[in-house]
Amino acid sequence: MKKFGMVIKASNPEAVNLGCEIAAWVAGRGGEVCTVENVGAVITPSRPVSAEALADEVEVMIVLGGDGTMLSAARMIGGRRVPILGVNMGGLGFLTAITTKEVYRLLERILKDDYTVEERMRLSVNVTRGGAELAAHDVLNDVVIKGLNARLIRLETSINRDFVTTYRADGLIVATPTGSTAYSLSAAGPILYPTIHSIIVVPVCPFNFTNRPVVIPDWMTVDVKVCPSPYPIALILDGQMDVEVECGDTIHIKRSDKSVYLIRYEGKSYFDILRERFMWEAKDS
Repeated sequence: MKKFGMVIKASNPEAVNLGCEIAAWVAGRGGEVCTVENVGAVITPSRPVSAEALADEVEVMIVLGGDGTMLSAARMIGGRRVPILGVNMGGLGFLTAITTKEVYRLLERILKDDYTVEERMRLSVNVTRGGAELAAHDVLNDVVIKGLNARLIRLETSINRDFVTTYRADGLIVATPTGSTAYSLSAAGPILYPTIHSIIVVPVCPFNFTNRPVVIPDWMTVDVKVCPSPYPIALILDGQMDVEVECGDTIHIKRSDKSVYLIRYEGKSYFDILRERFMWEAKDS
């Protein structure tokens, strides 16, 4: 029997309806769907469990929503090796790349243990203040250091303990290859194939036009010291968690030893997804 977890965008009626259909489909084949307690009332049949315990209860996680829902599910799973099946519910999704028409074919294969998993690296983020650790998190997409108003901030940046530059910019993005199609792309960062083991460092609207994005190997570390500023500065993790930082704080970023595992749909390549999402031109017939 397969035990599936389910994380949904509860404000999306289509996601709720599909969640109920999948739960009934799984139950009809001898499986079980578990949901977080606040979702259990709307997804039937399902077994509600706490958010902290969900990843320990299941073998596969189903995510119905957009990339934001996927990022929340990845954070919920933590470092556990629970593969994620991300189903796109209508938004511009790169993580939730499977369509509603494809989901049942994949579920059939999952029940037979016949599916492919793709590893995605994460970043480990530590914030220190006066030598003491202030916060520690892992992210799948990106770390963003940004002023909270329309003013330049200064960020003293080193890579692998070698000083690079003090960026004068609206902010700085440090992203994974998975996050290369998120905020990093909007800031003129490169698109990286998601299984490449690299880290992207992208200044946001830099004062110095020659400050361009750089790509470094995943064994290197990025250290960013917040320079004095009369304006508030925030550390934003995967676009969902904020940590307010102060002058003198240092943000240490490196590859995490905990990855995320996504279930792939065979027959659909990453370039197929890029072409669909960005509306690139199709091949001439």
